[in-house]
Amino acid sequence: MGLCAPAKAQTHYPDVPEPMVFDMMRPLGAKRGEMEANTLATTSLSGADRSVQWAPEVEYALADGFAIEGELPFKDGRLVELKLGLQAAFGTFNGGRSAHGVQYLGIYDRDARHYRSSFAYMVAHRYNDRWSSVSMAGLGDVSLSGGRGRNAAIVNHSLFYDSADGQILGLELNYRGGADGYMLAMPQIHQRLADKVNVQAGIGAERPYGGVFRPKAGIRLIREF
Repeated sequence: MGLCAPAKAQTHYPDVPEPMVFDMMRPLGAKRGEMEANTLATTSLSGADRSVQWAPEVEYALADGFAIEGELPFKDGRLVELKLGLQAAFGTFNGGRSAHGVQYLGIYDRDARHYRSSFAYMVAHRYNDRWSSVSMAGLGDVSLSGGRGRNAAIVNHSLFYDSADGQILGLELNYRGGADGYMLAMPQIHQRLADKVNVQAGIGAERPYGGVFRPKAGIRLIREF
């Protein structure tokens, strides 16, 4: 592993896709002025709760390697949360094939009138021309005082394969601990539809804490500017 170069000194970050479900705020090597609008929609394909959870968001790179995000999560037609995210890249290492950074999310639950936050460390790696991955690990509902359900682990690992020009296949694995935690496996395809317009779609399975695995579908439409 080579020496780590600071974010401001980097001109080339590894080209690694973003996970569909655990969304990043632009890639780690985002340049100042980059902007993206996207919307993710997910729903369970079995069980009692068939509601559609969807969230329009806007991402903007304030400076090289530093991005901000605003998101409005809905459940069917009802706005349930307000989200603000911050992301910072620390630079590259391993000869420029790897990059790392951190992500912070502040979330306000409108029903519970409760504010919580999450924090995750991220590592992106390009193995060769075809294979790449992103790994994230951190804490959800961060609290210095602890308490039930606080500081639960959150983990994401996504593996990608560049199958064709403009097309990427991926497998995303998500875990969140705690009483409201879950496990999710989401095979997905990323497809370029037009210049600066992309879609990500997948069908996988999710198991909430104490529950059973149920099929789940998701789609994210992305427009870059």
